[in-house]
Amino acid sequence: MYDRYKQPSLFVSVMAILFFILLTPGCSTRHLQSMNTLSIQVDETLESFERTIIGGDTFLEKSEGVLVFPSVIKAGVGFGGEYGEGILRVEGRTADYYSTAGASFGFQFGAQRKSIVFVFLDKAALWSFQHSDGWKAGVDGSITIADWGIGEDINTIEIHSPVVAFAFDDEGFMYNLTLEGTKFTRLRH
Repeated sequence: MYDRYKQPSLFVSVMAILFFILLTPGCSTRHLQSMNTLSIQVDETLESFERTIIGGDTFLEKSEGVLVFPSVIKAGVGFGGEYGEGILRVEGRTADYYSTAGASFGFQFGAQRKSIVFVFLDKAALWSFQHSDGWKAGVDGSITIADWGIGEDINTIEIHSPVVAFAFDDEGFMYNLTLEGTKFTRLRH
C-alpha cells in the first residue's frame, strides 16, 4: 500500500532543491557559468536593450555602471524562487560577476525567463553596490522600475532614482517587474 507520508511528493522535492540552490551559503561559487559564455550573453542582452528601448544606447552611455542579468529564471508552484547570473560593467569593462536570487509565496504556477538590466545613474549608488556584502533591493538601495510610453525616448523621461531597472523577454516585451527582497551577491571566481 502506498503511504504518501513516506514518499516525498514531486512538489516538495522540487521546492527543496530550488530553495537549496537559492539559499545555501556558498552556492554562488558552485553555479557560476562559464565567464566567456556569460559575457557573450550580456553583450547580446545589451544589444537587445539598445534595439528595444528608444534612446537606450545614449542612456547607457550616461550611466556610471550597468548590471546585466541575461537570463533570470523564475519558477514556482505556490512557493517560488528565481535565480540568475550577471555581470557588472563599468566604463564598458567587466568589473565583477553577480547572482540574483529571490523567493516568493502566493498564487503562482510555472516558469518564466527574463533579462534584467540595472542602470546605475549615480556614482555613490554604484560604489555602495560594489562595496556591499550582499545587496538587497528595497533595503540597501532604491531602484526605480522603468515605466514609460511605447515609442517614447527614455532620455526624455525625468528619472530621480540612482538606479533604474529594465526587464524584458526574448521578444523584447517589457515585464512588470517586482524586486522587493531580491538579493544580489558577488560571485567568487
